[in-house]
Amino acid sequence: MKMKRILSQTFIIISALSILSVSIMAFNDPQSVMNLVNVTLPNNDAFSSIRGVYGGAGFAIVISLIYSFRKHTESALAFLMLLWGFYALSRAITIFNEGPLGDFGNFWIKAESSLFLTACALYGWNKRPQNDQSVLQNSANV
Repeated sequence: MKMKRILSQTFIIISALSILSVSIMAFNDPQSVMNLVNVTLPNNDAFSSIRGVYGGAGFAIVISLIYSFRKHTESALAFLMLLWGFYALSRAITIFNEGPLGDFGNFWIKAESSLFLTACALYGWNKRPQNDQSVLQNSANV
């Protein structure tokens, strides 16, 4: 199904671009990333850590998604299920351990949960056989 492929690949690219934007920001100015949550970086090690985690790791994720989005769409969607799901889970754990989130956290737990559910739906759609004939052909080949 062409529509399934287009929607899945579009979701992967949108996810990659959102991660890329934070990665660029972190490489260019790590403090700008921390300004989003009102935290001041106290020393060069802190700058280096934010640049590495949000910048370097983010770029690695983006490159992996770009590599995977055409030929390994299911794998990219499975990875995004994990990524967005664990982001949302991390925020939920914070609510239970430290208390309510602020506006920033509340926005992102909703966004990441929505992205997780979207990735789940697209992954499930991609795993489903295309039609009854393909199921019959596959079972005949076994």
